[in-house]
Amino acid sequence: MRDYYEVLGVPREADADDIKRAFRKLARDTHPDANPDDPGAEERFREIAEAYEVLSDPQKRARYDRGEVFGSQDLFSQFGGLDDILQQFFGGAFSGFGGGFSGAGGRAGPQHGPDVAVALELTLAEAAFGMQREIDFVAPGHCEHCAGTGSEPGSEATTCQTCAGRGRVQMARNTFLGQIMTVAECSTCRGRGSIIEHPCAQCSGSGVVDTTRTLTVDVPRGVEHGTRLRLAGRGGTGPRGGPAGDVYVELRVVSDVRFERVGSDLHHRVDIGLAEATFGISVEVPLLDGGAEALDIPAGTQPETVFRLAKHGVPRLQRRGRGDLLVHVGVVVPTDLDEAQETLLRDYGAARGEEPAPRKRGLFRR
Repeated sequence: MRDYYEVLGVPREADADDIKRAFRKLARDTHPDANPDDPGAEERFREIAEAYEVLSDPQKRARYDRGEVFGSQDLFSQFGGLDDILQQFFGGAFSGFGGGFSGAGGRAGPQHGPDVAVALELTLAEAAFGMQREIDFVAPGHCEHCAGTGSEPGSEATTCQTCAGRGRVQMARNTFLGQIMTVAECSTCRGRGSIIEHPCAQCSGSGVVDTTRTLTVDVPRGVEHGTRLRLAGRGGTGPRGGPAGDVYVELRVVSDVRFERVGSDLHHRVDIGLAEATFGISVEVPLLDGGAEALDIPAGTQPETVFRLAKHGVPRLQRRGRGDLLVHVGVVVPTDLDEAQETLLRDYGAARGEEPAPRKRGLFRR
């Protein structure tokens, strides 16, 4: 999982102004328009923009701090596109560059493969203590018939004459940095650098076909329902040798009838009788790790009293320690007394000076 704080070079306690200043400086230094000869500039700039998008939004930042991972469908939503971020900071001087985050231009070079979303169901214990699980999914993979080239065996793609195989064309552009070279996708080959004259009959020239994949997912301890894990570069293969997309694994934690989870704490309910609450009792409380622990409920315990079993909750995500197990005690009022039991209870109430309602026919068991 990428550390967005590290990407922007700010501490985890950085405020909104610190994050904004860090992004402004990095955006100027790393933007592809300012680095036309650096093929990795676009990816670095996207990562910086992604980090700013998450950390500048209080809700997304809180979700990220809890361990959630964001996919491309979640990003740049608050601004309406990366171009809006650039417009906000630089007045549009960087808007619509060759990478085309908002659709203003095409993506030059090999096209990335699609991202894949997979749901993974976990028990509460698996989510708490972490585990490994294999997942199966269908995604584009290399076409074996053409070895991923997109060309029918025996034929080859020809170099695009417009861009000389680079997939990009350059043009002079005036910005606040002065005149620089803007890189854009070649319209003739659509950024591929080559033209296929005899497309593969199996993949229609794309170089990929749908395949079934199996991956092992390492689920960290302490994850919550709805957490998403990102497996970078494990998604669909890009057309004609393009880089693979990502796999996003959404974790779905099944309810456990014994516990209710609140953050790192677990809540468990124990119901005892009137006499047990009056005189005390020892009960067995189940533990998430397995087994049980004896809990001594003292005499005179009142309904809804809560006892705390320290460090028997859920391990904290990306931090040391565990939460607690909170045991809520309920006192059950009997509804099925027989005649002898009712007489004893009424005698007890009279001795205490209580005035219960008169006996009602059919209320208690005979």
